Amino acid sequence: MVTNGPGAPSPAARPRYRTGAYWLVTAVVVGECAVGGAMDLLRAPPFYPVMIGLGYPGYLATIMGTAKLIAAVVLLAPRLRRLKEWAYAGVMINMVGAAASHVAMHQALGNLIAPAMFAGLAMLSWAWRPTARRL
Repeated sequence: MVTNGPGAPSPAARPRYRTGAYWLVTAVVVGECAVGGAMDLLRAPPFYPVMIGLGYPGYLATIMGTAKLIAAVVLLAPRLRRLKEWAYAGVMINMVGAAASHVAMHQALGNLIAPAMFAGLAMLSWAWRPTARRL
């Protein structure tokens, strides 16, 4: 039989921690999407020069920036369950694609830290989302 040790949260408190953790992680993911999307649309450093340095055309910044801003809005909006699944998929594709691009261009492994971190946070946000936000 498993018991709660001293300092362990009671079973009734666990959902509150999970909800708080979900919103904290989701806020970071949404912030990255919103800030990254705005910077892409403005063609601002550091993302735009990196994208050009990886060999992508400049117009991709407009496409990616728009998609990131839409993902940020969808992830925060109530309901829209199916769109949230697509938004999470888009965030993952963006982050895995960024990491793969750095690897393909034989860049330093340090360039993989940010995409890997944000991909991990997106996975946590997806896994911890409340029942009302699931399909």
